[in-house]
Amino acid sequence: MPSNHSSTTLRATEASTTEPDPELISLPAPPKRERTVTVALMLVTALAAAWMAISLLGEARYALTSGHPQEVGDLATIHPGADLANRYARATGLMGTTGAIRYGRAAEGDSFRLAPVAGNPKVWVELRVPEGFEGPRFVPPTSFAGRLVPFSRSGVRHVGLIKTVHDQTDVTVPDDAWLIIDGGSPRASRWAVALALLFLGFTAWNIASVARVLARVRDRATEPGTDEAAS
Repeated sequence: MPSNHSSTTLRATEASTTEPDPELISLPAPPKRERTVTVALMLVTALAAAWMAISLLGEARYALTSGHPQEVGDLATIHPGADLANRYARATGLMGTTGAIRYGRAAEGDSFRLAPVAGNPKVWVELRVPEGFEGPRFVPPTSFAGRLVPFSRSGVRHVGLIKTVHDQTDVTVPDDAWLIIDGGSPRASRWAVALALLFLGFTAWNIASVARVLARVRDRATEPGTDEAAS
C-alpha cells in the first residue's frame, strides 16, 4: 500500500509539472499592436544607424591613413585619379569666384567657403574661415592641405552642397569633380571612427533586440494552452 500511495503521488506531481498553470493561462495576452510598433521602431532605428555608419566609413578610413600629406602640386593643372582618392594632400592654387558660396554649419561659429580652383572647374576647395575673420578684407590662402576626395564621396557633412551651389549661383558642379577639404587632416577626422563604431553598435543592438522579441513570440506560440489564453 505505501508503494501504491507513493506512485500515485509521483504521478500527480508529474502531471502538475507538465500541465499548464491555470493562473498563467488566465493572464491576458501581450498587446500585439504595441509589440509590432516597438519592433518597427527598432528596425527603423537599425536602418538609420546603419545608413549613418556607412556614410561615415569613407571619413573613418581617411582618419586611419598616414598623417604625412602627399604633394600634388598646382590644383589648376592636376587631374586626380583613384590613387589620390581619400588621401591627405598638400597643394597650391587660386580660388575662383564663379560658383563660390559661403555657408555655415549648425553648432559651429566658424564659416565655410566653397569655390572652384581658378582654371580647373573640376577641383573645388572647401575653406574654413575662423569666427571673426570673415569679411570683405578676408584674403583666401593659395596653399591648402587636407582631404582630397571625389565630391560625390565627400561624406555626410557635404550632402546637398552641390545643390546649394546650383541654387545660389546657377553653376553646376561636374559629376566627376573633386574636393579638397582644407585643414581636414586624418587626426582631425578621428571623430568619424568613434561615430561610425557608435552607429554600428546601435545597429547591432536593435537587430539583436528585434530577434529576442520575435523569438519570445515564437516560443509563446508553441506553449501548451497558448491558443486557449489568446482566445
